[in-house]
Amino acid sequence: MTAPGDRVDFLSRFFGPKLGMPEDPVTGGAHCELILYWSSRLVKKDLIARQLSKRGGELYCCDRGNRVTAGGKAVT
Repeated sequence: MTAPGDRVDFLSRFFGPKLGMPEDPVTGGAHCELILYWSSRLVKKDLIARQLSKRGGELYCCDRGNRVTAGGKAVT
């Protein structure tokens, strides 16, 4: 799920119950697609995203044309 944000460019949540993952705290894989979607919709290349899971997280994203980058703090 995704939506525009007030304090960030976009918000997201990711659920994968069939994969044994009720809710992913912050997923880089899903954001690869979301970055392209929101970059096009907002007409900007550099974005800030917030995943609204229980643990939550913020990603700093960039649409680089044929690639995307995303970074932030992570817990492995």
